Amino acid sequence: MNEGKYPVSPLSSRGRALAVLGTAAAVALVASACAPKSDATSTTASGSATASCATGSLALYKKGQLTVATDSPAYSPWFQNNDPANGEGFESAVAYAVAQELGFSKSQVKWVVESFDDSYAPGNKDFDFDINEISITAQRAKAVDFSTGYYDANQGVLTLSSSKYANATSLAQLKGAKIGVQVSTTSYEAVEDEIKPSSSVSVYNTTADEVNALTDHQVDAIVTDMPTVFYLASAELTNGKIVGQFSYDGGSSPEEFGLLLQKDSGLTGCVDQAIAKLKASGELASITKKWLADAADAPELSQ
Repeated sequence: MNEGKYPVSPLSSRGRALAVLGTAAAVALVASACAPKSDATSTTASGSATASCATGSLALYKKGQLTVATDSPAYSPWFQNNDPANGEGFESAVAYAVAQELGFSKSQVKWVVESFDDSYAPGNKDFDFDINEISITAQRAKAVDFSTGYYDANQGVLTLSSSKYANATSLAQLKGAKIGVQVSTTSYEAVEDEIKPSSSVSVYNTTADEVNALTDHQVDAIVTDMPTVFYLASAELTNGKIVGQFSYDGGSSPEEFGLLLQKDSGLTGCVDQAIAKLKASGELASITKKWLADAADAPELSQ
């Protein structure tokens, strides 16, 4: 499903008379010696300082709480039991880990519903960030901010064990397949660009619609992110077969999921800082291993 941030330009001012400068410098020196240490600031990709990342100084949708959005229903392994607030599932765990780095307790996190394709539409947002397997793309970034990536996403191919495509080992062997994807996801472009099927790709509103199309033999296979493929094969289908996985970079860089924020959000740099700390500490890797370990086991499909 599935680049840099927006620097704040410092204001320039003319120099003043040397005498004034000297007086100001002296005052500033005394003031800095007496002043308490300032809170850490966030930094954009260009290195320009933005607003403080102290919890009380964050640019929030609602003061005193972190408002986090995702779609409904919320599927495993990203969430568990369709309950984002329980802290279980990869993206729920990531959201709470970011919240903790920003200074929020679990009780201070408020979850709201935002549909996948509405999340990156232009305009004001009624959340601080959205976490919903949203791939970072240049087109989407024209309307919203993205954090740095928190997960590298491969595409997975799922079919039925009785399908003639069940034993395919290459993308070329899938060209004749009727393939289904979810609307507004990068899976559509991935199928068109990498598999290049001979028939039109079928587009469905939800993952459940994709699965129904597969079991009703309206499509031969469905393509979505690998963790979702593993979940569907184990929990939703009794005769599902994971064909394999393939990478899709859209012609630029490996596909990554990012937290989505309102365009030019004052919170973006602080969220980036939180994700960087989670990567450096190894916590993000631990969360990934706990909830998405199976996703690394599918065979790679050759061209």
